Amino acid sequence: MDIFSKIAAGEIPSYKCAENEEFYAFLDINPVVKAHVLVIPRREVDYIFDMDDDETARYFVFAKKVAKAIKAAFPCKKVGMSVFGLEVPHAHIHLMPMDTEGDMDFRREKLSLPEAEMKEIADKIYGEFKKINA
Repeated sequence: MDIFSKIAAGEIPSYKCAENEEFYAFLDINPVVKAHVLVIPRREVDYIFDMDDDETARYFVFAKKVAKAIKAAFPCKKVGMSVFGLEVPHAHIHLMPMDTEGDMDFRREKLSLPEAEMKEIADKIYGEFKKINA
């Protein structure tokens, strides 16, 4: 079981932002910007384009709802999306609030936010996600 599967299963603590039976969203612990969220499928799949079409469609619809929750919780011009990552062999989408393209620059120094602030950010996003799915 890879690290993201352990996070989705609750074996490793995370700052949960959204979930359903197939997908899980949580705060990146090395965020580029505040409210930087990772969205993963619960099942282990390394490459996003190895997912079948129906699962991919559901994955992106879930990510869209998470993006709307991020934007509602942290007003911004747009929520940027990036799909890459070779360091963890588990498909994941990065969602990040942005007001400039520079907000999506992964070469930037990562933020170090206190645990209480991380929890507050995650709770705020999860609250908005629940409203969207009500």
